[in-house]
Amino acid sequence: MITADENLLTGLDEVDWANLNHAYGTADDVPGQLRALCGDDEQAQQEAFGGLFNHLAHQGVRCQASPYTVPFLARIALGGPRTARELALRLLTGLAVNRDEECEILDGADIAAWRAEAAENSSDKLLALYEEALATEQDEQRRRNLQDTRDWLAAGNPTDPRDSSMRSYDAVLAELPALLGLLDNESPEIRTRTAYLLAWFPDLADTSLPLLLDLAAHEHDAVAKATSLVAVGNLGTTALAPVLATELDAENGLVRWAAATAIAQTARSADAELDAPLLNRAIAELAAAAAAPAPVPATDYNQGDFHGHTADTLLALPPSPTSRAAVAACLPSIDPSHRAFMAKEVLPDLFPSPLPDPPPLYTSLPRPQQQVLYALADLGEGEWNTAGDISENLASYGLPATRAGLRAYIRLPLAGFGCRSARI
Repeated sequence: MITADENLLTGLDEVDWANLNHAYGTADDVPGQLRALCGDDEQAQQEAFGGLFNHLAHQGVRCQASPYTVPFLARIALGGPRTARELALRLLTGLAVNRDEECEILDGADIAAWRAEAAENSSDKLLALYEEALATEQDEQRRRNLQDTRDWLAAGNPTDPRDSSMRSYDAVLAELPALLGLLDNESPEIRTRTAYLLAWFPDLADTSLPLLLDLAAHEHDAVAKATSLVAVGNLGTTALAPVLATELDAENGLVRWAAATAIAQTARSADAELDAPLLNRAIAELAAAAAAPAPVPATDYNQGDFHGHTADTLLALPPSPTSRAAVAACLPSIDPSHRAFMAKEVLPDLFPSPLPDPPPLYTSLPRPQQQVLYALADLGEGEWNTAGDISENLASYGLPATRAGLRAYIRLPLAGFGCRSARI
């Protein structure tokens, strides 16, 4: 039987959940899911986690009800059962940022610009537009539709995705000061999840960076240490690169990768000044990681796509033969939906001039050229067809311009998907 600590859920029934919406309709099922999440039945906890995530951050879209759950999730993260605490931290991260936003922040997103966009499309701004449209609309059905939206906006509800997402983001931001102590929790999973959550809040960097650096310096769990290092790189500047460099000599490969990633991230801005030998050393470590199998376990960055994250980090740096070859080494292992885009980014550097006609044997090409071609040939038919101008790109380098032609050139079977786990 599920029992819940009522102190964690104080005020839960005072929220008018029936008049709040999530991705699948009214949010009146949220209280039951929150009670199950902080109960003592672990299977029920997992089911509640899945339901809450799907309802409140469906495909990354935050809903009207999303920010209302944040204070309760923060309390569960602080005082719930251990398994529930980790799940609550995962939910808080998903309510703050979705995958696309995580990528933007890793590239140095301007949170102030996000806020400005949300303000421009806020309920107050849009309300005046709908009232103006209502005043002149003659069609009765369109008037009813306009009136419904006008009434929704007048109640302070969001209709714009950025407005809605920033409401959740700011709700999580408000709870973070109380969650900082979880970086000292006895559970490495909770320390990891807290460091990962903090990585997406540059507004709190002055407070969180010293704590993350301290965690990285004293942490014995490789995943928690790596997660905190990447968070430091995400939030910090090149001034921290010498501190991060000490971890490039770590015994654990995941920690070395995280230090290299963090150093590279501090150099992402156009005006960043990073010592060239240090950057080259970080790139060399990333290249070594690109050529090796993904560590298990790894961090959750880039949805757990270790080689995808490595390639993204390298592509954000000024191109060099080492960095571009390392991206090519990553390609066969990354998510196929992103592979063609990354391949097109490195093709000009890997093929500085078109191949002769007829092209040389595939096996005689330099290894980075082989790797990028293999990664493209290994795409499924649907992935190839959605890759835009990939055929045109290949043709411009004297390469086979169709999937079938490229597979024949590489001598892969014409049917099927090849062997995506292979590292050539």
